[in-house]
Amino acid sequence: MAINVSIAENSLPPPSATPTSGAGVLDVRLPPPTTTAKKLQHRLLEIFFPDDPLHRFKDQTLSRKFVLGLQYFLPILQWAPHYTLKLLKSDVVSGLTIASLAIPQGISYAKLANLPPIIGLYSSFVPPLIYSVLGSSKHLAVGPVSIASLVMGTMLREAVSEEENPTLYLQLVFTATFFAGLFQASLGFLRLGFVIDFLSKATLVGFMAGAAVIVALQQLKGLLGIIHFTSKMQLIPVLSSVFNENNEWSWQTIVMGMCFLIVLLVTRQISMRNPKLFWISAAAPLTSVILSTALVACLKSKLPDIQTIGKLPEGVNPPSANMLFFSGRYIGLAIKTGIITGILSLTEGIAVGRTFATLKNYQVDGNKEMMAIGLMNMSGSCTSCYVTTGSFSRSAVNYNAGAQTAVSNIVMAAAVLITLLFLMPLFRYTPNLILAAIIITAVVGLIDYKGVYELWKVDKLDFLAALCSFFGVLFISVPIGLAIAVGISVFKILLHVTRPNTVPLGNIPGTQVYQSLNRYREAVRIPSFFIIAVEAPIYFANSAYLQERILRWIREEEGWLASNSCSDMKCVILDMTAVTGIDTSGIDLITELQRMLNLRSIKLVLVNPVGSVMEKLHHSNILESFGFEGLYLTIGEAVMDISSSCKAEP
Repeated sequence: MAINVSIAENSLPPPSATPTSGAGVLDVRLPPPTTTAKKLQHRLLEIFFPDDPLHRFKDQTLSRKFVLGLQYFLPILQWAPHYTLKLLKSDVVSGLTIASLAIPQGISYAKLANLPPIIGLYSSFVPPLIYSVLGSSKHLAVGPVSIASLVMGTMLREAVSEEENPTLYLQLVFTATFFAGLFQASLGFLRLGFVIDFLSKATLVGFMAGAAVIVALQQLKGLLGIIHFTSKMQLIPVLSSVFNENNEWSWQTIVMGMCFLIVLLVTRQISMRNPKLFWISAAAPLTSVILSTALVACLKSKLPDIQTIGKLPEGVNPPSANMLFFSGRYIGLAIKTGIITGILSLTEGIAVGRTFATLKNYQVDGNKEMMAIGLMNMSGSCTSCYVTTGSFSRSAVNYNAGAQTAVSNIVMAAAVLITLLFLMPLFRYTPNLILAAIIITAVVGLIDYKGVYELWKVDKLDFLAALCSFFGVLFISVPIGLAIAVGISVFKILLHVTRPNTVPLGNIPGTQVYQSLNRYREAVRIPSFFIIAVEAPIYFANSAYLQERILRWIREEEGWLASNSCSDMKCVILDMTAVTGIDTSGIDLITELQRMLNLRSIKLVLVNPVGSVMEKLHHSNILESFGFEGLYLTIGEAVMDISSSCKAEP
């Protein structure tokens, strides 16, 4: 039975209502009447509050709402009242385990950012304490990370030398960290987390791999014992510096460094193949630091060429709020560096937090995480810390060690505090080569070979984006490589918006299903009909393209009909099921398409426009020109009804 469609301006009738246009006729109806203010409110809620953060406050007393509000802003209040001794035992074990990894990594990553090693330990003490109060992840282990350290060090070093002007360099680092935290907290407070989504997985895979290669090559300075090394971060200058300074190579440094590097890589592989042995790779860095330090201290007279960290100051974080500046020559550089490192660290932290939350079946609030990480970095900038976030390697160790709550971060911070107060003299003879080996071992995991292969199999455009990002970092610079990554991500979005997919459809015989003629060989054309689906919103950015593409489809279909001696085209059906939005340019497209087809005695029919599209079509008065047989709920109904109407004509 054919089902025709008429236009009704009222809401949907009750199930018992009878059709209004004859037997078996249904109505393509408009959405219920809504004021402009209500529409705007609904749209804003969908944009900024898709998770409905206030749902827990419904039907609660005022006192209960106050408690829930405190728990929302201070997640520690949710789990602290239910904390038990059993949970504490698990958190102490995991906290001490990640501390054994965080201490050597903190020192190493500070060197990566061209900072004194002690800054890395400072950054592993205060930020974890703040995150344990504000963060919503149970397994995120907070501290310095390699990529943010690399980017910050690279960007600041281009303007200020840490060797010639160490005070100004530290001021820039702390100020950039403050702006990174301010930017992160603002994104969370204003619920603008979708900004970081512009860094797609494909571009991040390429960027991380390129940065990992550059970081690893930079560590050849420590592994080979080179004193005069390039400050540039491109592939060719780094390799040139390595081979041009071969007279500074130290065989003692090379032998010891390669031995420890092999040990660290082997322990990493053991833990990857057997997750139950996670503690081997977790303990390996600190064990290597202890062994290498003891070896150099005992044989310092026989190993004079091995460079060491030197004396580190004892004590907790000194205040650094007085070193922040908000005007002057370098304020632009500090803001730019803060925003870029803020985006990178935020992307990594939230991705890591969500990964482990999924494994344990709990939810991490992205906006709360942004505020927590942002406030953590703002506080850190006032306590001699630089940009920190959740580290994947330390979080993985934390998860495997059995962490139950954020108390593991508190235990880790306590271990770092003990180190700062009592153990700093022990690092005097720690060789630079072991820090280089630790960094190389850590960044090797950033090269995702499987991810690149998956990109090649699934989406060649994503693979190209990853490749461009990778080579941009290697041959131009880390910031430019990141800019290329973002640019490619934005370009891909624009490409999908401005060049949407259009598909000619045919009928699967014996059914009312219509699918792509190219995808389903059994799909057949309907005589006198040409059916085409638009799989995207119709906006000003793609309306001209869609008009040209649809007319080309029609021209190609007419050529096929002529070559196969088929009946002429009498009706074009535009399937709008996937058209989720339309603007005035899109409406003009439909108007112009209808006019051009009418001149050729071809009828244009619209099928299944969604509510918002239907409403705009109605307000534009375009529906009047379509008449009684211009709108249908399904393609099958349109074909059956129009065919029966044509047969009924004399």
